[in-house]
Amino acid sequence: MTFPTQVNNQITDAVTQANVKVLAEAPAMALGSIYQSMAHSTGILFQNAVSAQQQQNTLAMAAANQGVMQIYSLNTMAGAAATEKVAQGGIADNLTSLLTVLQSFINR
Repeated sequence: MTFPTQVNNQITDAVTQANVKVLAEAPAMALGSIYQSMAHSTGILFQNAVSAQQQQNTLAMAAANQGVMQIYSLNTMAGAAATEKVAQGGIADNLTSLLTVLQSFINR
């Protein structure tokens, strides 16, 4: 019960009940606001993850492209000459020199 005032009791009861209603809805409204904030944050999180994946994919393609460009930019003749040198190792030249020296001893 309210104390007797100059305002009608029905008015004071209505105002009191409206205030109680607002106070009773406050936790639900706060929880709803928290849920909305969490949903928004989760959405931004997934957007950032997708963006990072796209950037990583672009970097991977660029790295692969650079590797292929380096492979194709090698001078093929220089590569063939280097491979031949490594494969022979100068064995034929050494054998020819050795044969020449041996023949020079025999001819003396």
